[in-house]
Amino acid sequence: MPEGDTVYRAAKLLAGAFDGTVLTRCDIRVPKFATVDLTGETVHETLSRGKHLLMRVGEYTLHSHLKMEGVWQVYRPGERWRRPEFKARAILANEDAVAVGFELGLFEVVRTEDEDSVVGYLGPDLLGPDWDPGAALDNLRSDPDREIGLALLDQRNLAGLGNVYRCELCFLRGVLPTTPVGEVHDLERMVALGKKLIEANKDRPERTTTGRLRGDTSWVYGRDGRGCLRCGTRVRRGELGDSPLQLRVTYWCPRCQR
Repeated sequence: MPEGDTVYRAAKLLAGAFDGTVLTRCDIRVPKFATVDLTGETVHETLSRGKHLLMRVGEYTLHSHLKMEGVWQVYRPGERWRRPEFKARAILANEDAVAVGFELGLFEVVRTEDEDSVVGYLGPDLLGPDWDPGAALDNLRSDPDREIGLALLDQRNLAGLGNVYRCELCFLRGVLPTTPVGEVHDLERMVALGKKLIEANKDRPERTTTGRLRGDTSWVYGRDGRGCLRCGTRVRRGELGDSPLQLRVTYWCPRCQR
């Protein structure tokens, strides 16, 4: 599932292949931006911002969000793609590489000077140079009655955590996802642990919160109906959201989390 670490790796991959090079192809297959052609422009910088990916080309920024199914892949010229072409939303090329964004949940082109219009609302990025744990804590505490499981997912509070990390953080800190933020003991340690976990996983495709790279790589996420790895109690599954249209699946151990 794409979270901040996944987008960080995607940005790193694209940066290694494109930063400082000139585009020889720019094929955007999103109707609103289909006429945009940045061929001949220089790619200045590619970076992640929470779950968002920004590629600065010429005076513009290509802004993408993977959502649930999206992925960026880089190929050699002429190499066969690993996904069908009809799923491509953006194709970029230079003399040595071809980047394809498949099934991107969001893709748009904005002037770089207007980037704040698409990512300016984000809280401090757990994997970014702007990471500020104090600001993240202030953001979380600004709504003490909100469930911690929702507050951690709110990218306005801190950027980069998704559903996997939300579930795992609550388990590791022994907190039910429905616990109000104001009742979470030692919120500082929860934020610090979130930073530690995502940092540990940012350079490897096999995300783990248990320390195992095979088998049981998560404590509770995706383990509904199976025994808790710590106490053996059956892991529960439910839904949590601000509204019926925003419900997200959550997992917890009813014994380890109180």
